[in-house]
Amino acid sequence: MRRAATFIATVAGAGYLRPAPGTWGSAVSLPLAYVVFQIGSFPLIAAATVAACAIGWWATAVTTRGAEDHDPSEIVIDELAGQWIALLPLLYAAWAHDIPALALYPGWISAFVLFRLFDITKPGPIGWADRRGDALGVMLDDVVAGVFAGVGTMILAGIAHGLMGL
Repeated sequence: MRRAATFIATVAGAGYLRPAPGTWGSAVSLPLAYVVFQIGSFPLIAAATVAACAIGWWATAVTTRGAEDHDPSEIVIDELAGQWIALLPLLYAAWAHDIPALALYPGWISAFVLFRLFDITKPGPIGWADRRGDALGVMLDDVVAGVFAGVGTMILAGIAHGLMGL
């Protein structure tokens, strides 16, 4: 069971990539999100995101049980979950308006950059969640960072499409 948990927690080994395994975890999450979206559209990516949060919490708890470090850098399932949350607004827009997901590439870029920014700097509730010192905190800080990044991406889209008329 521990091997399966480690496989999941490291997103099939992506967490062992160096340098910056969290950024690698986020980068690997992008094509995975696209594939899931292409297979089952928005409902599947939304359900997969919820599943990634739940399974990631379990995998993180199993992987870190008995370890001194509650958030080792090779655990990147939290980055996958947070990055997918950041992508949900643009994938919903693609689905709702029948737009090819990759046509919204500026949103993919902003979701990635904003998620990494919030995950690295950990402002406000993101830092609070990270300081919990347990598996839930490992997942929760990235979930909150994903929400922040998703909202930021929507704001940037509103500015670009509304105020700037692009």
